[in-house]
Amino acid sequence: MKKEVLGNGLTVLFEEKKGNSVVVEVMAKVGSNNELKEEAGISHFIEHMLFEGTEKRPNNWLISNEIEKVGGEFNAYTTNERTCFYAKVAKKHFALSLEVIADIMKNSLFKLEDIKREKNVVIKEIDLINDEPRYYQWDLLQRSLFSKHPSKNPVYGDKKVIRNLTREKLVDYFNKHYGVNNLVVSIVGDVKNWKKLVKDNFNVVGKKTPKKINVKEPVLKSNIIKKEKKKIVNTYMVCGFKTCITQHPDAYVLEVINGVLGRGQSGRMFTEIRAKKGLAYDVGTQNINESTYGYFSVYATIDRVNIKKVKSLILREIEKLKDLKDKDLREAKNYVEGSYLLDLEDPQKVADQMLFWEQVGDYRLMNSYLKKIRTVTSKDVKRVVNKYFKHHALVIIEGK
Repeated sequence: MKKEVLGNGLTVLFEEKKGNSVVVEVMAKVGSNNELKEEAGISHFIEHMLFEGTEKRPNNWLISNEIEKVGGEFNAYTTNERTCFYAKVAKKHFALSLEVIADIMKNSLFKLEDIKREKNVVIKEIDLINDEPRYYQWDLLQRSLFSKHPSKNPVYGDKKVIRNLTREKLVDYFNKHYGVNNLVVSIVGDVKNWKKLVKDNFNVVGKKTPKKINVKEPVLKSNIIKKEKKKIVNTYMVCGFKTCITQHPDAYVLEVINGVLGRGQSGRMFTEIRAKKGLAYDVGTQNINESTYGYFSVYATIDRVNIKKVKSLILREIEKLKDLKDKDLREAKNYVEGSYLLDLEDPQKVADQMLFWEQVGDYRLMNSYLKKIRTVTSKDVKRVVNKYFKHHALVIIEGK
């Protein structure tokens, strides 16, 4: 892997990977956590707007077709902490993919008619998330688990704010957060002359980098239960625990814990809740560690009458981690290693990981990830369980 910081402040990461495909991904180090209350959802909205037209390609079709007409994949996503745009194409189209992404990052028009239309699209997206418990349960969890940190706010924002967004607000926010000093370009593939092509396409003057957020989230000192009723058949339940940021050594221990509890159909939660007792169809775990916040969760889709029983099983399996056997620890580490290496067979996943690690501190941390996983001991697991799993937030979307 190589890293170059260009004269205008743009950071470029490159990984040579043999194969027929190349991925170009650009990360703006901005997400919903950077928004003021009156800006809720603006980062996600701008993600949509950058596909809506530039001087060279005035509409969405002309932008998307540039990549899709050569068989490529073109997409974007917004999280609490970053917004990413990527194109995956055959390597002979590398220059084209880089030029198209640079075009939307530099020259988006933010036309009034596009803004008006896209407001309706985003509001329908918000409605879709709120209608679908599998999506909505995660927003409800973060809103219940965090009290001060902005990760309590949903990435998609607030419908009232979206309706009142003006072109001036969008352009001001874009200019503040999308300067080349706040962007990182990641390139993965068997391509040459990448540095010159990036310089040629991102030949813009750098701007002042926005301030990073610094919010101290209080420790959870008691359990929280949040219930909402919906006209649905199933009940959706998530038990969440505040944990740590990616840069903390405990993040690697939590990855191993995730490997014990949540791996596929052999993880302990699946085995106990579904395979042995048939109490759920969809059950699993999620470990999230970001640059400013972290949480661990267990989720299950169940009948409402089984809430107490399933909660008890979840907490029991977490307690049993304190006496983790060497064999189980070894299998969990092997699972983490195997799934990580298989993910990195996909150049888009490699590009994404490089950007993630660069944002949380240094892209080279990606190379030491598995080494740190291998050092985790059963004592570490017990310590981390005692440290982070004392109190939880339980969110329940109750069905009939």
